[in-house]
Amino acid sequence: MEIEAGVHLYRSYLDESAQIALLRDIEAVIAAAPLYLPTMPRSGKPFSVRMTNCGPLGWVSDKAGYRYQSRHPQTREPWPAIPQALLAAWEALADYPHPPQACLVNVYDSAARMGLHQDRDEAALDAPILSISLGADCRFRLGGAKRGDPSRAFALSSGDALTLGGPGRLRFHGVDKILPEIAPRLVSPLLAQGGRVNLTLRRVG
Repeated sequence: MEIEAGVHLYRSYLDESAQIALLRDIEAVIAAAPLYLPTMPRSGKPFSVRMTNCGPLGWVSDKAGYRYQSRHPQTREPWPAIPQALLAAWEALADYPHPPQACLVNVYDSAARMGLHQDRDEAALDAPILSISLGADCRFRLGGAKRGDPSRAFALSSGDALTLGGPGRLRFHGVDKILPEIAPRLVSPLLAQGGRVNLTLRRVG
């Protein structure tokens, strides 16, 4: 359903078996490209969310700024391939003629947050952002085109997919809170103690 112009929410896009299979794929991604804690540009303040990437490019943040690069910042190895299930989701939901080039893997524990931000480090702003949630619910916040615009909050649950495209592509968004008490029966070290995994597919250029 379209909840705002250009913002589409697909409740329970992945059923439980598909979620479990995707979790196994993401565990393999992380085995090849370990999670690390990015830092903010200039200040060097660490994020509260651990991350890694898969695909030809990966999004990174450190004192030098935000950017995409082809290798893991710590291991210096190329990022692993995007799992086929995510490529299939992009083909089904993105309505875009080219495949994603990056998938950002964010792993939240119960105390992690993500402040309001825009995804604007990509040249291909005509391509949507596709987000898939696994694990505990979160309270997701959707703002407007400017940081100070009114915002609304709603829950994202395991298996949900969300796209931001067209007039919604540059809307501010973030995660207010993880809701570990609302979690599916999925078993993975990534979801220990009410954790959440968010997978964000992007076309860079």
